Amino acid sequence: MAAESRVGLGLAALARPAYINSGREHDLGEQRDVEQLRMRSITVLDEAYAAGVRYLDVARSYGRAEEFLADWLARRPEIDDVTIGSKWGYRYVGEWRMDASVHEVKDHSLAAFTEQYPLTRKLLGERLDIYHVHSATLETGVLDDAALHRALAQLRDSGVRIGLSTSGPRQSDTVRRALDVEVGGQPLFTSVQSTWNVLETSVGAALAEAADAGALVIVKEPVANGRLAPGGVDDSPGSRRAAELAEDLGIGVDQLAIAAALAQPWAWRVLSGAVTSAQLDSNIGAEPLALSTDTLAAVADLAEPPEAYWSTRSHRTWS
Repeated sequence: MAAESRVGLGLAALARPAYINSGREHDLGEQRDVEQLRMRSITVLDEAYAAGVRYLDVARSYGRAEEFLADWLARRPEIDDVTIGSKWGYRYVGEWRMDASVHEVKDHSLAAFTEQYPLTRKLLGERLDIYHVHSATLETGVLDDAALHRALAQLRDSGVRIGLSTSGPRQSDTVRRALDVEVGGQPLFTSVQSTWNVLETSVGAALAEAADAGALVIVKEPVANGRLAPGGVDDSPGSRRAAELAEDLGIGVDQLAIAAALAQPWAWRVLSGAVTSAQLDSNIGAEPLALSTDTLAAVADLAEPPEAYWSTRSHRTWS
């Protein structure tokens, strides 16, 4: 059996027909109806588990991700050694349409949590290990809502780890504010999932602080929604330079990106968003790579200003 991997698998791109990642026309083509993506998800989950992946990441807004994961768990009752994280705070409203004008809607209210948690529990049952606030920001008020915090603390006290994922140019502020939230004299948020990649490194110091405080740190979007993946490299200086560095090393640009994330001492898991077997193999193949000090120094020069990175991301089309 393969050793446990520090690479995790997220189903954001597997469990809904449209997403903002590059290359979906090539990767999925017309194979996007519910049952086709269900079976693709089950296949990729099987391959990930065989390769040592033990952290699986879903969300209420990832189309049918929780449903597909629950289906896989039901088909594999012998598997009892995976850690499962999900997220609440967005609703999927895309109706399985490629041309939906809106695919997901954010709501960080207590009412939204009260509505969404039972739906997650119905699908994942006692297998739910971590429940994240999805894309928490300072602006939504989720970090200042005492009534919500008390409800989340009840779930924490039942044995589910409470966390948050972050997005946007102020991720660092969000992470640090979350670390200060306590209920009953205990930290509320002890898992942090943030976007960190060689083009967007601004949250790194805050993630180190989170790890030092005892939180699990999960890296999402290490290949920048395809900008750091074969076939998705764009014309930005950082993406082009990353591709050049990878070519010089004889590895895929996704492997360079994931290896750089794995090299961060605070990273507990780094998520693959693979939708094909080849992508999964390549992503997991980054784990044994030991990037040299010179390569890591070169990679550190690729970062964009956070505002520019997130502006670019916000303009990506769903495909």
